[in-house]
Amino acid sequence: MSKKPLNVAVVGYGFMGRTHSNAFKQVSQFFTLEHKPVLKAVCGRNEANAKSFADQWGYESYETDWRKLIERKDIDLIDIATPNDTHAEIAIAAAKAGKMVMCEKPLGRNPAEAEAMVAAVESAKVANMVWYNYRRVPAVTLAKQLIDEGKLGKIFHYRAKFLQDWTISKDLPQGGAGLWRLDAAVAGSGVTGDLLAHCIDTAMWLNGSISSVTAMTETFIKERQHTLTGKVEAVSIDDASAFLARFDNGSLATFEATRYARGHKALYTLEINGEHASIFWDLHDLHRLQYFDHRDEGRTRGWRSVHITDGDHPYMKHWWVPGLQIGYEHTFIHQAADFIEGLETGKPASPNFRSGLATDYVTDAVLASAKSRAWHDVKKA
Repeated sequence: MSKKPLNVAVVGYGFMGRTHSNAFKQVSQFFTLEHKPVLKAVCGRNEANAKSFADQWGYESYETDWRKLIERKDIDLIDIATPNDTHAEIAIAAAKAGKMVMCEKPLGRNPAEAEAMVAAVESAKVANMVWYNYRRVPAVTLAKQLIDEGKLGKIFHYRAKFLQDWTISKDLPQGGAGLWRLDAAVAGSGVTGDLLAHCIDTAMWLNGSISSVTAMTETFIKERQHTLTGKVEAVSIDDASAFLARFDNGSLATFEATRYARGHKALYTLEINGEHASIFWDLHDLHRLQYFDHRDEGRTRGWRSVHITDGDHPYMKHWWVPGLQIGYEHTFIHQAADFIEGLETGKPASPNFRSGLATDYVTDAVLASAKSRAWHDVKKA
């Protein structure tokens, strides 16, 4: 039986453009869905790069102006894989044109942009999703199942950290195509909106809404040469960010992110402590979930390492035989599959734009708290 085409246009051909393209290209090979993504067009400002990307990934066409994609009648879904300063304009225009919209995280550079994006997709009633992919790591999804089943009991503590080390050199410039994350005008913020946004989204998915925060941030290198101007300019992003938080369910949390943890390239870990049990997960060992259950017999009680490869583990029945692992790229394939399944069942997958707005409200409160050195309540989405 032939599948219904889902005509996709991806805006952006960088790191996220590749991960999203791979997801759309692979999803129909491993998941049984009524729709099959068709790589209709890719868009990027450099024509030679856009053409090369289209040829490599099998896109039918390319554009150098995203507005042309919005105008095209043969495009169903606009996927935004561009720097943060373009998310809002593209998403709002796409929604007004009746296109489905998927957008890289964070949703907006600030809550105002995110609110406008939510209003646009909800007014147009178009399907929408934010690419917070760590929800789709099978081990993290299993953690969600265990929590929802009450295996941990009442939650007391949530702690997360995301550590990198790629901006330590004072000679690293800011801004431009490869280093826009160091330019607040483009990124919105530093590690708070980049790394902590992932931690916050996962945390609220697993443990519910965050009610209040108190934070501190630091910019270790105060000035850097700007790639676009050639001038030495003040650095306005946060290099490190840490905060305490209270969840609506009464649990306490600590969050930390930095790009100055020498020796760590992408160390994302989370631990949750409950009345009956605890769980721990590490991105560097992403196919394992560490689990401790106090109700086990005392003689054999202890932390166990669950290898997430069996068919009854989340998503794994779609892949290989038990014992064989999957990786980072598969999380995006899982998210594409859930998005498409949501179109078919009428039960939209999450996180949608409103969920993305909720995360933006938390990051905004974190930055405000760091500035005021006081506790801040988090606005509800």
